[in-house]
Amino acid sequence: MRFTRRSVKDSVWRRLRLPLGVGGALLAGMLTACGGDDKDVAADGPDFARQGDFPSTYQPDEAAPVLIRGATLLTGTGEKLLKADLLLKDGKIAAIGDELKAPRKGLVIEGAGKWVTPGIIDVHSHLGDYPAPAIESSQDGNEMTSPNTAQVWAEHSVWTQDPQFALALAGGVTTLQILPGSANLFGGRGVTLKNVPGRSVQDMKFPGAPYGLKMACGENPKRVYGGKGSLPSTRMGNVAGYRQAWIEAAAYKEKWENYYINGGDAPDRDLQMETLAGVLNGDILVHNHCYRGEEMAIMMDIAREFDFQISTFHHAVEAYKVADLLAENNVCAAMWADWWGFKHEAFDMTEANIAIVDQAKACAMIHSDSAVGIQHLNEETAKAMVAGQRAGFEIQPRHAVTWMTRNPARALGIDDVTGTLEKGKMADVVVWSSNPFSVYAKAEQVFIDGVLMYDRNDPARQPHSDFELGILDAEGERLPEGGER
Repeated sequence: MRFTRRSVKDSVWRRLRLPLGVGGALLAGMLTACGGDDKDVAADGPDFARQGDFPSTYQPDEAAPVLIRGATLLTGTGEKLLKADLLLKDGKIAAIGDELKAPRKGLVIEGAGKWVTPGIIDVHSHLGDYPAPAIESSQDGNEMTSPNTAQVWAEHSVWTQDPQFALALAGGVTTLQILPGSANLFGGRGVTLKNVPGRSVQDMKFPGAPYGLKMACGENPKRVYGGKGSLPSTRMGNVAGYRQAWIEAAAYKEKWENYYINGGDAPDRDLQMETLAGVLNGDILVHNHCYRGEEMAIMMDIAREFDFQISTFHHAVEAYKVADLLAENNVCAAMWADWWGFKHEAFDMTEANIAIVDQAKACAMIHSDSAVGIQHLNEETAKAMVAGQRAGFEIQPRHAVTWMTRNPARALGIDDVTGTLEKGKMADVVVWSSNPFSVYAKAEQVFIDGVLMYDRNDPARQPHSDFELGILDAEGERLPEGGER
C-alpha cells in the first residue's frame, strides 16, 4: 500500500477527480478536450497541499563514511543478519554485507556484541507544540475554538528549542510527526520532522514528506463542544460534523478544478477547505485519533462515502476488534503497548493488541503521544512483542522491529526513503549496546542521514537546547574573569 508518490496516471486521476457520481469516461473526454498530456494537467492542477509555502530547508551536514563492522542487524525488512557490516556513505546506506572494505577516511565502529536498527519513527508526538517546561504560555497544540480547525498547521506552533527533542534522540528517534491535539473533529495539519537541531521548524522538516490531517473520534470533541452547548455533544454529532465538512470540501475542490479546466475568475482561497481538499485529492494523509472498534469502522465508511484514504488510526485501543477491516481497507493502526483504562473509551484493551492487528496482515505500529514514552519506544515495542508471544503468536525481534521503523514510515508516506536498512535509503541508523528489546539496551550512537547526531560516550555529541542552560550549573559554566579558563 502506498499513500503517496503515485504513478503519474493515478496522480492525474485523483487531482482531477470529478464531483461524486460523475463517470470516468467523462473525465477521459475532458482530458482530451483540454489538449494536454497527463503530466501537464497534473502540473497545472490545484495545489491544495501547498508544500511550497513553508518548504523544508533541511540540509544534512557532510559526513565522512561510516563502517559498522560485525554487528547484529535488524534490517526492518524481516531479516536478522549476524556479524554483518553496514556502510554509510554520502548520507545513504551504501552497502550491507560481510567484510566490507573500511573507508580510507572515516569512522569505523566495531560492532561485536552490538545491534543495529533503522532509526525509530514516532507517528504521534506533540514535541515543540507542548514543550518542556509545561507552562500555560507555551501550550500551543490544541486550537479549541471550533470543531473544525483544519486551517491550522502544527508546525506553526513548534518551539525548536524544546529540550525534549534531544531526549527522544537519545532514545533512537530519528523522525517524528508533530500533530495538533484531539479536541476537534478536524484538528489541523501535522508535520513530519527530522530529529535534528533547527533554527526554524523548516530546518527540521523531512524533505518531501506529505502533510497529515489530524482528526479525532469519540469523547474528546463531544466533551469539549458539548460542554459549550454546541455541536457536537454526541458521537452522532461528531459524524454529522465530519460529513458536512467533507461535502463542503468536495464542492470547494470541484470549484477549483473547474477553474483550472475552464478558466474564469479564480475562486477565493479558504485555508480550512484547502486542507480537506488536499485529503480528497490524495496529497494529505489522514491521521485519525480513534479508540473504539465500531468508530473506526464508521470512519472507514465515511472515507468510502467521500472517496479518501485514511492512513492511520491513532490510540487504536480496540484495533484488535476490527483488525480484518483495517487490513481490507489498507489502514494502519498506531497503538500503545499497555497504556489503557484512563477513560471509558480506552478501557477494552488487550496487551496483545499490536500482535493481533499484525497477525491479521494489517499495518501495526507502536507510537508514543508522550514526551517520556518517545524516549523508550524500543522498550514499548518489546512489551508488545512479548504480549503477542504470550498470546500464542510467533513473533521475533526481526519482525517486531518493523513496528517502530518500517510501518511508521509507511504511515507517513516516507517508506521509500527511510524505515529500513536497505541500500540507497537514508542513513538513519541506531547502534544499540545490545538487543534493543532488552531493558538494559541503550542507544549508543544515532545517525541521521549518515551524520553522527548522538553519541552516548561523547558529551560533545549529546545536543542540548539553549533552554537547558537554566538547569545546568550556571556558575560553573561561566567563564572566569578575563574570559579564559
